[in-house]
Amino acid sequence: MAKSTPVKKAWRSLSWLGAIVIALVAINTAAVLWGGGSWTPKLALDLEGGTQIILAPKLETGQTVTDEQLTQAVSIIRQRVDASGVSEAEISTQGGSNIVVAIPGELDEETKNRIQSSAKLELRPVLLAGAPSDSSVGGDASASPTPSPTESLRATPTVSPTNGSDTNWITPALQAEYDSFDCSSDEAATTNAAPADVPLVTCDTTGTVKYLLGPVEVDGADIKDATNGQETNQQGASTGRWVVNLTFNDQGTKDFGEVSQRLYGLTATPPLNQFAFVIDGQVLSAPTMNGVITDGKPSISGSFDQESSKALADQLKFGALPISFTVQSSETITATLGSSQLLSGLIAGLIGLLLVFGYSLFQYRLLGTVTIVSLLVAGVITYLTLCILSWYQGYRLSLAGVAGVIVAIGFTADSFIVYFERVRDELRDGRVLGSAVEAGWKRALRTVYASKATNLLAAIVLFVIAVGSVKGFAVTLGITTVIDVIIVVLFTHPMLQLLAQTRFFSSGHPLSGLDPSALGAVYRGRAEFRTSAQLTAAKAASSSREAAKRQTIAERKAAEAAALDASGGSKPAKSAASAPSASGDISKNGKES
Repeated sequence: MAKSTPVKKAWRSLSWLGAIVIALVAINTAAVLWGGGSWTPKLALDLEGGTQIILAPKLETGQTVTDEQLTQAVSIIRQRVDASGVSEAEISTQGGSNIVVAIPGELDEETKNRIQSSAKLELRPVLLAGAPSDSSVGGDASASPTPSPTESLRATPTVSPTNGSDTNWITPALQAEYDSFDCSSDEAATTNAAPADVPLVTCDTTGTVKYLLGPVEVDGADIKDATNGQETNQQGASTGRWVVNLTFNDQGTKDFGEVSQRLYGLTATPPLNQFAFVIDGQVLSAPTMNGVITDGKPSISGSFDQESSKALADQLKFGALPISFTVQSSETITATLGSSQLLSGLIAGLIGLLLVFGYSLFQYRLLGTVTIVSLLVAGVITYLTLCILSWYQGYRLSLAGVAGVIVAIGFTADSFIVYFERVRDELRDGRVLGSAVEAGWKRALRTVYASKATNLLAAIVLFVIAVGSVKGFAVTLGITTVIDVIIVVLFTHPMLQLLAQTRFFSSGHPLSGLDPSALGAVYRGRAEFRTSAQLTAAKAASSSREAAKRQTIAERKAAEAAALDASGGSKPAKSAASAPSASGDISKNGKES
């Protein structure tokens, strides 16, 4: 099999780069035609403006909001907004109790619902369950099957309940409230959360089931994560049923384990074996407890499909606010910086780009055009990537993101400089251009990878720990870092491989930037020298002295011996004035004799 030549490798790399550009153009074209995409990236709040929503807490008499609750609420609302694909949102507190949510651009209905349904999630045991407008119950909590369940519960003595499932919670007054409650009434529609330590009469979110629930036993804020997926059996095979998988934190694991042990023991007396997930006083789901779960990782099964299980998982994951909020106001806001600041940022980026172009041409002559074209190709790929992210992930370009792109110009040019200097070093060592390109590439690639790994790590750390516009800077920095590596590998190096085959560059034309004579390429190693006919006498002398400095002791002695043989075996005489130390010896006591 014939060995692949540098030229073939170069064209193969350029073909891959072309395929990447074509794919990006095709994806964005499809997004524009059929997916609501655009040929310009979406702008963030500071450049475009958007919608501001102020959320006020719903408090019981005498209840106050703590700083810890506000901080947790801000974090959860930010997760909701980010999950909807909106980036560069600003979420902050106001007046020690309110939360201000500023969303860039026009607010879609889904994101609006995510924010406005700022619910508090609670987990309560089920005491009664029945039809939405009658007084029947879903299970018999009495010991005797003879009387009706309602009659048995009305006869329950009024004593202190021992746990959340204790039917002693159901007083005659509470029973009457439950009996008269109608899920289709205005009262049901405006039902809000009750205090955590008392029962709650409510309906599910569809209005088809009426519930009487015990006090809160697990706080929704203790849900660490909620995801949907297909159920698996003990052998690890999928059953085809969609379920919602929960993960509790340490406190939630402890509380849920205790509740599951009690409810599993009530399997024979439904609905006392059910546990309701309640958001703003309405039941999202009330599954039965089918086992004792002590690892904090229960799963909810039922008549789910992929969409409904995902919806429930999102509600459980992003609904776990420590307190409930109501929308106090919603209004459109203008850009905080505006188009003039964007224009200033773009002008700054253009000036930086022109300076890099000028430096490249001054330092590397026509070789600098490779830097210029590489930066232009990187710019096209970066722009297309940002457009696709704006369409697919809701990414918005802020002024901080523009700054990230500007900073990346210098980082990208740095990669080219490292590579070019490595090639020049190889030319100084006497290699021909084709060999210098390959040898210099091997040396430069390690440095480029190490540098870009550092940049990418910095971008990832910034994205993880930062919020707001700093995330935008981290995104553009990370994207341009990856694109930089792609350009160096698939464009810059292949272009040098092809240019090395041209007469202009391989002959070392003075304007090529790769002139061996101008680089002082006279030393070839192992005391072998070559003298270019194009060098002046002064240049040759200067280069020879420079090369002599770079010789090892063994190479210098070998050169002197070669010179001695060439002169017929007579050692050149040296005057005492010119070399006084060469005429004496060093005695044992360290004095010169």
